[in-house]
Amino acid sequence: MPPPDAPVTGVPSDPNGPASVPARPSRLDPAIAAQLRRTTDGLVAAVVRAHDSGEVLMVAWMDDEALHRTLTTGRATYWSRSRSEYWVKGATSGHHQYVRSVALDCDGDALLVSVEQVGAACHTGHRTCFFTELPVTGTEVSP
Repeated sequence: MPPPDAPVTGVPSDPNGPASVPARPSRLDPAIAAQLRRTTDGLVAAVVRAHDSGEVLMVAWMDDEALHRTLTTGRATYWSRSRSEYWVKGATSGHHQYVRSVALDCDGDALLVSVEQVGAACHTGHRTCFFTELPVTGTEVSP
């Protein structure tokens, strides 16, 4: 394992995906990095849920370094695609996310981040980003 401040280089390639190498340098444990299947811009989707209720709060993006920071600080850290910079949830809004657990899905292309949410998760001020219900008109029912 590299020293805490050393950048990780030489992340092993994933023969199953085109985005096998992180887009930015990172201190993420190489064993964890090797399990990730990233988008072409080096990102993995992070589905964020409330630790106590399981309610889905938001979806954001992490690169290897954002995941490293999240795992080592206990504060949810994401990569902003629009600003091309890291952001710690709550740094400006005061609506913090304290990380309780992080799980990687079976394909390695999504993370499930369970947090203690303080304040609203959505930038609109709503508790969750998923407040707009869409009509389901299908008639299929399970047996």
